[in-house]
Order: sequence, then C-alpha cells, then structure tokens
Amino acid sequence: MAEFTMELNDEQKEVRDWLHGFAADVIRPAAAEWDEREETPWPIIQEASKLGIYSLDFYAQQFFDPTGLGIVMATEEIFWGDAGIGLSIMGTGLAAVGVLANGTEEQIGTWIPQMYGDVNDVKLAAFCSSEPDAGSDVAAMRTRAVYDEAKDEWVLNGTKTWATNGGIANVHVVVAVVDAELGSKGHASFIIPPNTPGLSQGQKFKKHGIRASHTAEVVLEDVRVPGHCLLGGKEKLDERLARARERAKTGGERVKNAAMATFEASRPAVGAMAVGTARAAYEEALEYAKTRTQFGRPIIDNQGIAFQLADMRTQIDAARLLVWRASWMASTGKKFESAEGSMSKLYASEVAKKVTAQAVQILGGNGFTREYPVERMHRDAAIYTIFEGTSEIQRLVIARTLSGMPIR
Repeated sequence: MAEFTMELNDEQKEVRDWLHGFAADVIRPAAAEWDEREETPWPIIQEASKLGIYSLDFYAQQFFDPTGLGIVMATEEIFWGDAGIGLSIMGTGLAAVGVLANGTEEQIGTWIPQMYGDVNDVKLAAFCSSEPDAGSDVAAMRTRAVYDEAKDEWVLNGTKTWATNGGIANVHVVVAVVDAELGSKGHASFIIPPNTPGLSQGQKFKKHGIRASHTAEVVLEDVRVPGHCLLGGKEKLDERLARARERAKTGGERVKNAAMATFEASRPAVGAMAVGTARAAYEEALEYAKTRTQFGRPIIDNQGIAFQLADMRTQIDAARLLVWRASWMASTGKKFESAEGSMSKLYASEVAKKVTAQAVQILGGNGFTREYPVERMHRDAAIYTIFEGTSEIQRLVIARTLSGMPIR
C-alpha cells in the first residue's frame, strides 16, 4: 500500500508539466472564444486526443496511479487552463467512473473504450442521474427500467437533466428505478449503446458558467437495451435488491445506490477541478497586484490586498491537501470514516467561489470585464458548490457520517 506523500515522483512531475503546457498553450488561448460560443470545443478535444490526453489509456494510468494523486493532479492542471473546456475534456470520465464503480470486468472492457473513441474518431460519454424533480433528492427519481424477461431486455422511460454531454455522447450511462418501493436503494445503472432508438436530446441549457461544456436533457422513450447493458448484471442486482428488502424490514445497514457509488468515487476529482480554477484566479490576481500601481506603489504593498492574497493561497493549499488525502484514501482502499471525499469536495468548492470573487475584487473594474479571465473564472466557480452534490448535501453527508445516521 502506497504511503501518503505530498511529493510527486519524477514521472508525475513530467505529466504535470506536460499537462500544464497543454493548458497554457492550447486551452487558455481558446477559453474566451468557446465560452462566448457556448459550444463543445471539438478542435481542443481532438488536439487532446492526438496528444494522448483525451484517451482511455491516459485516464486509466492516472485513475489507477497507486499513490492516488495522478487523476487529481491531472485534473487540477487541465482546469487551471479553463473549467468549461476542462469539463469537455474530462466529462467523459464521470461516465467511465460509473462503469468502473458498478460494472463487470467485461462491461468495463467493452464500453469504456467506446466512450473515448480514437484519434480519428473522437467520442464522448454522458452520465445521466439528475432529473427535473430529482436532483439532491435521488429517492424522488422517476425514470423507470422494466425488465422484459421474454426478450431479456430492459425498457427505460423518463427524462434526465443537467447531463454533461447529454444527447451528443456516443455512450450514455443512465441511472433508473427498478424497484420503486426501495427508494434510492432500488436504483440501477444501464448502458445505452450508440444509436439506440428512443433516446434523444431535450433542452440544451444556456449556463452562467462552464459554457464550453455541453449540458442538456436526455429523453428516454421506450428505450430498449439488452440485458447485458445492466451494469453489474441481473444476478448481482437481484441479490442487492433482496438484501435491501431484508434490511428495510429489519432496519439493518444501508445499501449504496448506483449514483451514490459513482459520486463517492468522483468527489475528490471534482475538488481538484475547483482547486485548478481557484489557483488560476489567484495567480491572475497576484500578478495584477504586483504590476498595478496606485498612489505611487504596487497595490500588493497595501496590507488589505496582501492579506487577501495570503488567505487565498492558504485556502487553496488547504483544499488541495484535502483533495489529495481523499484521493489517496480511495486508491488505497481506506474507508471514508468521516466522509473525507465529501469534505474535499465541499471545502475546495467553497474555496473556489471565494477565491475567484476575491480575484475580481482585487482587479477592481478590470476584474468585472471580459477583457480579464477572472470574470469567467468567477462564473465557472459557481458550479462547484452545485453539481455532483451541493455544498448543503456534502455537509449533510459529513454530519450523518459523524453521527452514525444513515445517508439516504
């Protein structure tokens, strides 16, 4: 088991520097354009694919880094470049985590490669969990999956919302209700293969931030998928549902639902996204404070500015520590006894919102214009306290974990 360390090894440093170069040279110069266009930046994704950044091999190498730091280090650098483009590049990873968390080895080997495609034919994937009336309240989910035993097919009906890459993805991973009486414990995840009849894109959302990332509704109308598209398989699902029913009668331990398993695995990476955005805004503010002169001296000489920057840097480093700890724990099989994954996501998200707001304030009127990137970073940072579990939900998870209460 790898020991926790704050020191990246030589290989990790090389990857970090390589990604930083890509973020600085390719992502940043294009960030403002794609934010204004509010379109998927296919040329940037294709360039990332050519370099091997957007690929199953790269994702697997970072995700399975024995130190646990590979994926969060990589994510921070890409989101340092830009959050919207970063999510377009990394968004497929959430669907991949959904398969890794719930699928069989055969399903992992079959479907994850199809999520990325190849250099000549780049693909995307989408993880679909939230619904118009079921965001934080996953027990309110209405999308249904009914098993047709005669044909060994599952029939899905419902509407998903806030799906990154929803409708334009090659592969969709959809969480649906298979036993309504069990609430969130009666959920399962399904692969929707490419070109499956009945799946369509609904509304595409115009967003406050991360506008280069495609977010849309996914509508499922009598979508039929083969039995082998149920992640984990029918036998495993039946066993899990039977345990949930028995525990519901006896008041025993809770059973994790399919969406929760995915979010637990991805929360440190979301924290790393927030750290990347916060760090980018801090660096812009620091450079501006060193060069902006008022009353005959750089504004960083003013204690009011200098102390803000000191707090910003301290909070960013603290957030990174929480993210790295949680990612290391997850990779080494250590249980989140105190909801450390939620802690990392909660704190990093809140830091990103605060630091980007402070960066706008330090730049003053310039920070409020689109001539400077901190305005975009501030808009982008707003999403971190909302998606993949709001800050309020993270606090609820942490509090219930500490108290021993069940997490529903």
